[in-house]
Amino acid sequence: MKPAPFAYYRPATIEDAVRLIADLAPHDGRVLAGGQSLVPIMAFRLARPAHLVDINRVAGLDGLVARDGKLRIGARVRHAAFHHHVADGPLGAMLRHVVRHIAHYPIRLRGTFCGSLAHADPAAEWGVVAAVMDAELVLVSTRGERRLGAQDFFRGAMETALAPDELLAEVRLPVLPEGSRFGFAEFSRRAGDYALAMALVVLRLDGGVIAAPRIGLGGAEAAPRRIDAAEAVLRGEAPGDAVFRAAAAAAAAATLPLEDPETNAQYRRELVGAMVYRALNQACAGGAVA
Repeated sequence: MKPAPFAYYRPATIEDAVRLIADLAPHDGRVLAGGQSLVPIMAFRLARPAHLVDINRVAGLDGLVARDGKLRIGARVRHAAFHHHVADGPLGAMLRHVVRHIAHYPIRLRGTFCGSLAHADPAAEWGVVAAVMDAELVLVSTRGERRLGAQDFFRGAMETALAPDELLAEVRLPVLPEGSRFGFAEFSRRAGDYALAMALVVLRLDGGVIAAPRIGLGGAEAAPRRIDAAEAVLRGEAPGDAVFRAAAAAAAAATLPLEDPETNAQYRRELVGAMVYRALNQACAGGAVA
């Protein structure tokens, strides 16, 4: 298959880009960055945008820098950038670990961090990272700039708070304090397939007990989110098998699972429990990451 006909635009400045996006929003305009999700569904004509605004030449959207306690990720930053050192300490190590789970390397060379969040596929790894890290998303348009937390940005499967005339220009992740630990686990039927469930855990050990636990789920529900009930089980407890199993059970019970002909709700709940348990063991097995 080939895409349906469309008009193509390649702005050079962010001002031109947001003006084009605003002008074309009522006429089925779409933004093209990495294109690793958009282009395939256009090829199958599941999406038929009449206009494409290519932001790959827009100056100022390729920034990837830690400043003022946050890692700032521009709209043109590719997944593959996170194979390298992008931030000191636990945050950089966590991103280097998670990126290796995203699809296959050729896709990581082209797909973008911000594009993944804007597409909002439930199985996207960066979505659960944004949720666990309470990311700040910077949306720009001809009307100005607004900032949203991840919990307010994700609305459902392929659904966000991004207005048709807005561009997700930057994502900001808070730098993790030294001594933070993380674990990440996901399950897919084949390497590179969409994950049926994934869990990301971030925590600290303070005086031998768990402090500031964060547990996020992806893949199993319509949108990534933190699971407060599972975090509450861990807080103030000594790490160990029993408490990890209790937290995993709490996460599974709190899940509102997606279903499809091959994956029923109970199977996804059990996967959630298994992924949370594995991620907790990873987080507490290897010591603080550096």
